[in-house]
Amino acid sequence: MNMKPTSTISSSARRMFSTKELVLGGMFAAVLAAISQISLPMPTGVPITIQVFGVALTGVVLGWRLGLFATITYILLGAVGLPIFSNFRGGLGVLTGVTGGYIWAWPFLTALSGISFKGKKPATVLLLTILSSLLGLAIVEIVGGLQWAALAGDKSVAAVFTYSIVAFIPKDIIITILAILIGLPMRRSIQRL
Repeated sequence: MNMKPTSTISSSARRMFSTKELVLGGMFAAVLAAISQISLPMPTGVPITIQVFGVALTGVVLGWRLGLFATITYILLGAVGLPIFSNFRGGLGVLTGVTGGYIWAWPFLTALSGISFKGKKPATVLLLTILSSLLGLAIVEIVGGLQWAALAGDKSVAAVFTYSIVAFIPKDIIITILAILIGLPMRRSIQRL
């Protein structure tokens, strides 16, 4: 008597990620942890960092699905207390503090940076990747700024966004575009492996 499993789901469909993808995702979560320590503390309580570069790079290189896995892994590891957020901080207090909104919104930046625009000319791919990544960055800045304004108590939403436009947003736009310029060739190299 020949007994076959009744499930019609293939083994590859049951597995979300291959071993190679899990390793890459873990490596990029570690890259995010390392990049997060490059930080310039500010009197406002929101440090100047290059974390946006790492988040955008993760999406561009790994694609939206695996990049999202790496970014969420990083956030969850920090949430449980590992000191991997900026200035070697960790725990839910960081996510519920003044800078937490920025971190909560990083998956949007990763996913939008990781959209693959196949079948298009390289210049079109670059332009579309920049536009989708900047949309993700806008979400990060809005969510982060709203949480900062809500928890700071001494700053209005307008004051937070005015400060952000001067102190963070120009730098974040530049490093997001830099992440794309570095990340697209890396993505192509990984896809060839």
